[in-house]
This record gives sequence, C-alpha cells and structure tokens, in this order.
Amino acid sequence: MQKLQDYWNERSSQQKAILVAAFLTTFLAIAGFAWVTNRPSMSLLYGGLDAAQAGEVVAGIERAGVAYEVRGDSIWVDAASRDKLRMDLAAQGLPAAGGAGYELLDGMSGFGTTSQMFDAAYWRAKEGELARTILALPNVKTARVHLAIENGRGYRRDGQGSASVTIGTNGQAISREQAAALKYLISSGVPGMAPEAVTVIDTRNGIVAAGEDEAGADRAAAMKRNVERILEPHVGIGNAIVELNLDMVTETEMLTEQRFDPEGRAMISQVTEETTDQSNSTGSGAVTAASNLPDADEAQGDRSEATRQETRQQANYEVTRVTREVSRQPGATRRLTVAVLVNGVPGENAQGETQMVPRAQAELDVLRELVASAVGYDEARGDLLTVKSLPFAGLGDGGTAAAPGWMDRLEVNGLARILMIGLFALALVFLVLRPVLKGRAARPALDDSRPPLDAPALTGTILPAAEVMAEPVAAPLAPRAPEQLALPPGDPVARLRNMMKKRHDESVKILTGWIDNKESAH
Repeated sequence: MQKLQDYWNERSSQQKAILVAAFLTTFLAIAGFAWVTNRPSMSLLYGGLDAAQAGEVVAGIERAGVAYEVRGDSIWVDAASRDKLRMDLAAQGLPAAGGAGYELLDGMSGFGTTSQMFDAAYWRAKEGELARTILALPNVKTARVHLAIENGRGYRRDGQGSASVTIGTNGQAISREQAAALKYLISSGVPGMAPEAVTVIDTRNGIVAAGEDEAGADRAAAMKRNVERILEPHVGIGNAIVELNLDMVTETEMLTEQRFDPEGRAMISQVTEETTDQSNSTGSGAVTAASNLPDADEAQGDRSEATRQETRQQANYEVTRVTREVSRQPGATRRLTVAVLVNGVPGENAQGETQMVPRAQAELDVLRELVASAVGYDEARGDLLTVKSLPFAGLGDGGTAAAPGWMDRLEVNGLARILMIGLFALALVFLVLRPVLKGRAARPALDDSRPPLDAPALTGTILPAAEVMAEPVAAPLAPRAPEQLALPPGDPVARLRNMMKKRHDESVKILTGWIDNKESAH
C-alpha cells in the first residue's frame, strides 16, 4: 500500500487525471460487459399470432411472472424459462389454435333449434375437430378445414362433397407423404368423401400434390439425382453436369375403338323347315264332245297322283366385333431429353505438358448405357440421350464441393460477444496499460547504490587507499557548490559502480566514514 501511495505522489497532475479517467472508463466498461453478459437471453416463444391470440398469451405470461418482449407479431421470453412456460400455457389452452370442436353441440338445446341450425353447428364442429388433429403435426403452426357438404335431405344420393385444408407451417414445408395422409384423414372423417376430393394448401408453397399426383418437375429432379448418383463414383463429385427435360402428358384422354372382322364370324342360331305334300286323284276322264257320240268307245276312268317335298334351312351368324377403351391420365411421359457433360481426364499434349483431355469413346458408351437405364430411355418414343466429354474450365478432379467456413458455424450472438470482448481488450490496453507504461518510461531509473534523498550530498575526491589510512576523517565533508559537482562525461552511476568493484575496500571505508559523520552530525 505504501508503494502505491508513493507511486501516486510521484505522478504529475496530468498523469493523475489520466489514471482517474482510465480507471473510470475501465470500471464502466467492465460493468457494461457484466450487464450484457448477465442479461437474460431472449428466445422466441410464439410468432405469427393474431391480436386476440397474442393478447391471451401475454396475459398468461404476466400471470406466470416471466419477463417478456413483444417484437412485432412475435413474443420473446427468457430462454431458460421458455420450455416450461410453453407447457404451462398449453395446460391453459393457449394459444387457442383452431376453432371449437364438438363442444359447440353441448350448448344447443332441443327447443328453438332447427335442423338447418343443427347441421351447420355439426359441420362446424367437425371442421374444428379435424383442425385440432392436423395441429398435432410437428411442423404445422395453424390449420383451417373447410367442408363443402351438400344437403343430404331428400332423394339425392349422388352428392359426395369436397374439402380443403389450409396449413401454415413453422418453416418446414409439408411433404407429399403428409399431404396424402391429410387427404385420407379428412376423407375418413366425412362419410362418403373420396380422398381425391380433398385439397391440401400450404400458405407458402400453394397446393401440395400427393404422391400419386407428383408433378413433372419433381420427377425430373428425382431422375437427375439418380443419374448424378450413378456418375459421381466414377467421374468424381462435381465432374458431371446433368440436364434433363421431361415432357409429360397433361391432359386426360378417353379412347373408344370398335373393330368388325368379316372373316371371323360365329353362328348364333339355325332354323330348319321340312314340308311334304302328296295328292292322289281317281275318276272319269274329262267330258268332251266325243263323249256324246253313240258310237264312241267307252272311255276309261281318269287317275291322277302328285307328290311334293320341300326343305328350308335358316342360319344366323354374328360378325366378330372388338371394343377397346383406353383412358390416359396426366403424368405419362411423352418425350425425354437428357444431356450429360462429363469432365475430361489429365493427359499429355504434344509438348509433354499435362492438360485435361476428353475421355475415351468406349468409356462414354458405357456411361451412356448407364444413364439410359437410369432414366428409362425409349428410342421408339422419341427420346434423345447425349453424353459428351469436355474439359471443364477451372475445375479440378476434386470437383466444386466446398466445405463451409468457420464463420458460417458462428451465430450472430456469438459474433457479437466476440466483438464486444475484443473492444473491451483494446480499451483496456489503450486506456490503462498504455498510460502506465508511458509513465514508467518517463520516470528516471532508480538505483539502489545511490544514497537516500535526505542524505547529504556526497562530495569530495576519491583518495587512494594509502592516503585514506594515513589521514583519518575527522569532520564531515563540506558541501561544494553546484558547479563543482560536475562529473566527467559518461554515466556517473556506471563509473561509480566500476570504481567500487575495483577498489572495494577503499569504498567500504569511505562509506563507513560518511555514515559515522552523519550520525555524529545528528
């Protein structure tokens, strides 16, 4: 403590002011840094809530006594209390997600409730229950279900109805598998509804098609990934560029064809009729003028016989007819075009220099067969497949894959803390250490071999040891004028040290005499 006080007393007024300012600045910087460090880290509790939901959540947070901040439509709370607060709010039914469910029917009485009112309340409750079930998905934040059900009263039995569900996510898009599951969920909850009558809508990406309704762009992307996955193990990552164009059928077509084959016939019925007619006639002959003559010969009696037989046959044949109906749905591949560009391989030119040269044609033929098998190439359909090898510009064998830097792994809060620590260290160096080092440099070096400040000035001439022994010191040396204290050029302290080393005994005797004279003077 005494050394600190002596150090303070030796400072000038300007140096004292600098030290006080540096101390206050350092204290304030440390206090600010401690306040920022100990300040609770705020984390997002809920975001995207409407005014009614946000008001209920804020009231619940105030009842829990947790510090919070409202930033736009988001509510931020202490990160340490966020999870527990979410559970407490969920136990209270906050935030109120989705509409009311079957509890709407509890408040309805039989008096004054018409059938139309009951139907409206029933389907409204059905929508609320379905929305609650959809909210169980981890990436779903909001859900609304709309049911379009025709009135089933009367004799109409062909109305099946339709439905749509609008979903708001927390950043993760609805997958096709989830969309298909939602279609079956809603269609199973409504009697007589088919899954195809349900439409799933994402608030960010629009209509979400199920697996059976996969769009052409997704199929093309999947085929492109398959080709790249086949080529990369051989040519290396980044050494193959694949472009694929998929032309698909987008309209529905119904074809009906009938063919008649006259050569091909089949007998379906046959009718045979047989007719037999037989007649026999006996009697006189025909009466003539001769019969009246007396001398005429008596005519013999007439006799006639007739027989007739008829056979009729009728056969019915059916001509062969072929009827074919073809239904073409959207999604069929109409034409496929694939272009594959493969990087070259290192080779030597005529000058012996190493450069990238195209790959051999035999290797390209093998790659072409692999690509054709991966994409389902059909030459009869008009598909086109091209595989070429050209050296890439500025690409090596390692491809273009680049690992993320260390800056990408740091979050914004971490960067802010590092920057604050760096500023604090710089302020400490420039405001505290620099004035102290500067003050030490300006202070003259103290030497232990010098006499204390209150001791009398050491004046006189150093005498040889013989003279000192012969002539003892009887009185203190008289002080000399300042002009007589001039020392020879050079460092006087260094000269004195050298002299004391060379004449150790004489120096001890002289110092002893000075000490004795000082005690006798006091």
